[in-house]
Amino acid sequence: MTGGADWTNSRWQDASWAAALFAVDPVGTGVTLRALAGPVRVRWLALLRDLLPESPVRTIPLNVADTRLLGGLDLAATLQAGRPVAECGVLAEADGGVVLLAMAERLSSGTAARIAVVMDQGAVLVAQGPPQLHSARIGVVAIDEGMAEDERAPAALRDRLAFAVDLSDVGARVADGPLPGAAQVVDARRLLPRVRADDDVLDGLCMTAAALGIASVRAPLLALRAACAAAALAGRDMVQDADAALACRLVLGPRATTLPISETEPADAPPQQQSEPADTAPGHVETEAKPDAALQDMLIQAAKAAIPAGLLAQLQAGNTPRSRTPTAGAAGALQNAGRCGRPVGTRPGDPRGGARLDLIATLRAAAPWQRLRQRDQAGRLEIRRDDFRVARIKQRAETTTIFVVDASGSQAFNRLAEAKGAVELLLADCYVRRDRVAVLAFRGTAAQVLLPPTRSLVRAKRSLAGLPGGGGTPLAAGIDAGFVMADGIRRRGGTPTIVLLTDGRANVAQDGKGGRARADADAMTAARQVRAARLAALLVDTSPRPHPASQRLAAEMDARYLPLPYADAAALSRAIRA
Repeated sequence: MTGGADWTNSRWQDASWAAALFAVDPVGTGVTLRALAGPVRVRWLALLRDLLPESPVRTIPLNVADTRLLGGLDLAATLQAGRPVAECGVLAEADGGVVLLAMAERLSSGTAARIAVVMDQGAVLVAQGPPQLHSARIGVVAIDEGMAEDERAPAALRDRLAFAVDLSDVGARVADGPLPGAAQVVDARRLLPRVRADDDVLDGLCMTAAALGIASVRAPLLALRAACAAAALAGRDMVQDADAALACRLVLGPRATTLPISETEPADAPPQQQSEPADTAPGHVETEAKPDAALQDMLIQAAKAAIPAGLLAQLQAGNTPRSRTPTAGAAGALQNAGRCGRPVGTRPGDPRGGARLDLIATLRAAAPWQRLRQRDQAGRLEIRRDDFRVARIKQRAETTTIFVVDASGSQAFNRLAEAKGAVELLLADCYVRRDRVAVLAFRGTAAQVLLPPTRSLVRAKRSLAGLPGGGGTPLAAGIDAGFVMADGIRRRGGTPTIVLLTDGRANVAQDGKGGRARADADAMTAARQVRAARLAALLVDTSPRPHPASQRLAAEMDARYLPLPYADAAALSRAIRA
């Protein structure tokens, strides 16, 4: 078996053990499942269902209404009874079972916050009609289908879910290892309330979380719940070192942000002087004993084993990815819309103003008052102006990537070749997302628009094929042209991103006259204008080596800086989409 196959099987075994521990304690743990739709995800969910002992499993769609999620007014029963009648939501219906959150990476922060409150309290308060408290002790599996780094399930949920299962790189032909069955899970659930952990295990989990740079206080608590579940599966009422190590690998490892620093004493260090006995030393104060060093070392190594190789390299280099929103090729920001878009709730309003009437919400608002309103009009449903509810519509803004290309100088043709290849690659990705791309070039004494915002791949290739090069570097004019186009796009409701390809060495001022000092000053002024407008920007340094002028320009723009001494089109396209 090859090394890659061993790694894949190890990832699947960890995912299987996470399913088993979650089945033992679904309310106290939880899972974030990062996987696209396919046989691997189906196989993991089937494994989880086989392990759950007759627990209800409910799937919550992405655009679930609050009344369906938390409960609300039962419209039919209220109209029939003439008094408010509440109904349970899907969270209360799943009490004692598991809920699957579909497309959790697109879940709104408001819905995620409501689910988080229910997870913390174990109950749902239905406020519509007579306030009622329904038990909702649920286990949550958040299915995350986002493959980009900036597409993740909301942090409020990820912080409360113990296991982060990533099946994106796992093949469909991995072999199953020895796992407990449903009968063992039932026995473990009975034993779980009696499982205890000693102080050494608690200290070891907390110190391991600190060594891995995990700031959340929930992480060691979730690791403790997982360790107790592992002990219960093994038929023990006391957590052992192996249980804690498994919990560290499955819970703390995926949360690591730094690698632990090993503090070993040098071999030639002078021996410490003998001190007086603890009970005879003057001024002695009783202190707690330190946790077992061997146990802490084992827990840290177990957690490090779960860190992916790519993340391990980033942590060792001390590089953490910088997320900047919006990004090129990604979905734009949500904005209010009129009648087109995705409904995100209702509000009181008059539908005659062009808003979309929400009939069900209007009836729900009017139903509790019908007994008072029907004293003189028996049998008729009376709707008043205050009852009208209109839909709140959100529409995702269209993303436009604006390439501002330095087409001057003797090396212009090499840079333009890179820009042409990158724009063509990114345009194909934007075509799938229905986003747009524009190309501007600056050379000589001014900047010009080569390609207005478009989705046409043919037009982009034709414009790029005729892109000229040579002459002076009017950097300020290029930045201003990109700013004007981006500002216009944003005023029309779009989400622009500026990608500036230059070596940062300006020699033509804003008025078209030469002079390097004035040209640099004008370029910095134009860059500050981009920063003041809070436009997303990326500066690609096309110098043979990273140049300080480009770095200063990126800092003034508040742009992400990317030095590419020998860039290729594919690498540039990946960087722009990152």
